[in-house]
Amino acid sequence: MPADWPWIQDWFTDERLNAELGPLDVEWLEYVLADPGGVELVVTDPAAPQVPLALVGVVWATAEHPHTITDLAVSPALRGSGIGRRALAAVLSWDAHPPGGDWVSYVATDNPAADAFFRAVGWHPGEVDDGMRVYSAPRQRGVE
Repeated sequence: MPADWPWIQDWFTDERLNAELGPLDVEWLEYVLADPGGVELVVTDPAAPQVPLALVGVVWATAEHPHTITDLAVSPALRGSGIGRRALAAVLSWDAHPPGGDWVSYVATDNPAADAFFRAVGWHPGEVDDGMRVYSAPRQRGVE
């Protein structure tokens, strides 16, 4: 992931992305790299694996909590092209994640784009707690 840091920083110069998921800093990078309970997955196109399309953060399930999507960032140049939907589907179907059947994501109530995204892919909105709405994946574990 350290090799990915320059393009990640570049993406977060985008005002909208930075407002929704930023700001990023070296402390965040060090935390993510050292945390065995999750991962930041870089989503690419197999035809051009050197070009990142999306970045998806995941905290793996524990006995107390399901798998959690912590962040989903799409290249600002590709916003609105369906990459987010494809990235989410790829993460959910990736066969290398640990066991755990359920998935959730927490979305800030002041992030209407993420709210609309999770509703559009068929995730179920739940309760709001501390300014975050929990979304649950449909039982077929995918996107509609």
